[in-house]
Amino acid sequence: MKVHHLNCGTMRLPGAPLVCHVLAVETGNGLVLVDSGFGTKDIAEPARRIGGIRHLIRPALDLRETALHQIRQLGFRAEDVTHIVVTHFDADHVGGLADFPDARVHVTAAEARGALSPATRLEKGRYRRTQLSHHPKLVRHDPTGEQWRGFAAAEQLTEIDDGLVLVPMPGHTRGHAAVAVDAGDHWVLHCGDAFYHPGTLDRATHVPASLRIQERLVAHDIKALRANQDRLAELREGDQAHLMVVCAHDPALFEAARARGESAR
Repeated sequence: MKVHHLNCGTMRLPGAPLVCHVLAVETGNGLVLVDSGFGTKDIAEPARRIGGIRHLIRPALDLRETALHQIRQLGFRAEDVTHIVVTHFDADHVGGLADFPDARVHVTAAEARGALSPATRLEKGRYRRTQLSHHPKLVRHDPTGEQWRGFAAAEQLTEIDDGLVLVPMPGHTRGHAAVAVDAGDHWVLHCGDAFYHPGTLDRATHVPASLRIQERLVAHDIKALRANQDRLAELREGDQAHLMVVCAHDPALFEAARARGESAR
């Protein structure tokens, strides 16, 4: 499958420039997005749809960075996006869903419960129901049984394509998941917010203090988050020729993934 790497939301925490790394995947069943970044409606109504967190993360809110604009630049229409697989329902990952109202939105059942029926103070504060007011066509998944590279539960999304796998990685949120995509000569493992910075995995590169603080403050289960990071560190040290581990917000990982994707074409 051909994978396009899109930045759908430049942001900045103190001392830490960020992106919203979205995948646009050409499949035999239409164009598939992994996450959606910020969308056109977020740009039109940032206070209502993003809320006060925008003052901390300072999104650029540039229409040219929306997934809708960028897929059009690639020659696609909004209607060509048939499926969107989301890592989780935080505002900077699902704001663009409303730009593709006909797409089926795949998410873990646990994440859907956390977003639609929040049970903790953190969940009640983090999710923006206004971003789901268009009533997206949710497809809930509860992966069990299948292993994927050491992770105990995974689900191959065969209704979309054999080369897409949903891998639960709870911790950042209740039902957070990673998404593995077969890019032909290698796999891309989009880890969402399972980590923010490569230094979290390599234990050598400096991680900005703002990212370390943010990670802990918004974690639903910090122990689960750390356990997944340990496994991801092992994966990243392994077969890098055939597996590229990326997260949603690190600019360097985004640029490396985009460069690798362009060189493969």
